[in-house]
Amino acid sequence: MKALATISMLIMSNIFMTIAWYGHLKWFNKWNLIWVILISWGFASIEYVFQVPANKLGFEGNGGPFSLVQLKVIQEVITLIVFSFFSVLIFHAKLTYNHLIGFCLLILAVYFIFKK
Repeated sequence: MKALATISMLIMSNIFMTIAWYGHLKWFNKWNLIWVILISWGFASIEYVFQVPANKLGFEGNGGPFSLVQLKVIQEVITLIVFSFFSVLIFHAKLTYNHLIGFCLLILAVYFIFKK
């Protein structure tokens, strides 16, 4: 149950962080830079509401199921998945075979990080 809660919160945190980092390129690109920074920080603040508890709950040092390295790898994979959906859905980016090969290599990395 802690694993599912951790991963769910990491997904939510990544959605908000992706919007904070890249959403302004689509929705606020003509706004004054100061306003864009403030709006992005607003989204990043919401991201931390999910990120910090996810790491606290998921870390094995706090009774969670994941090591620190495993948490980081989960975070990075979720980041790339969320970013890929975001870039395709919002920016209409095209994913190429190079991207797919890279994702397969990341899956292989996850396998080795979690292998006992």
